[in-house]
Amino acid sequence: MMAGIDTTFATLAQEQALFALLPMCACIFIPIIVVVLVLVGMYNSLVRGRNHVRESWSDIDTELKRRYELIPNLVETVKGYAKHEREVLERVVEARTRAVASTGSPAEQAQDENFLVGALRQLFALAEGYPDLKASDNFLELQRELSETENRIQAVRRFYNANVRDYNNRCEMFPTNMMASMFGFQQAEFFEVVSATERTTPHVSFGGATPRAGDAES
Repeated sequence: MMAGIDTTFATLAQEQALFALLPMCACIFIPIIVVVLVLVGMYNSLVRGRNHVRESWSDIDTELKRRYELIPNLVETVKGYAKHEREVLERVVEARTRAVASTGSPAEQAQDENFLVGALRQLFALAEGYPDLKASDNFLELQRELSETENRIQAVRRFYNANVRDYNNRCEMFPTNMMASMFGFQQAEFFEVVSATERTTPHVSFGGATPRAGDAES
């Protein structure tokens, strides 16, 4: 009988000791859990930002490819009215080939795109001297399609640059910058042109309007 009572008191004593330890355990483990959750949240935010940048870059790539597909028809149409303008036509073809083959960083690809933009603007300037070309239904349709494509390129580029800005802020700002450094998150590059002249979108309207530099701003 006494042994049973002693056992009961011992059990109660153990339970009381455990209850006494609970606040201490909570003080130790709850902060640890909070810190772990914060670190996981920061890491996931960096992953999300990087994925948004990659996804928005694929949108740019899609629109650039659409422009590449329009250029051969544009060159052939101009050639039908201005065969002797070989130098300008060859420059456009060369610039397109260079842009299509460009697989470097966004900044490097932007330089190749600017080269293509310059060649296209020369082609459009050339077309001013050929009224029959400007009145061609085929040329007008290509003009419309290219203009729409340029607008889409500007839209997706702005979206991409906004995602890059948000992601780079996370890579630079405390405390996520420490997480970025630990796990090798590298800042992304903006997709932008290199000078005020080249920042102009190659508009294909032949009404004598001056291209607007603000169209290419991020």
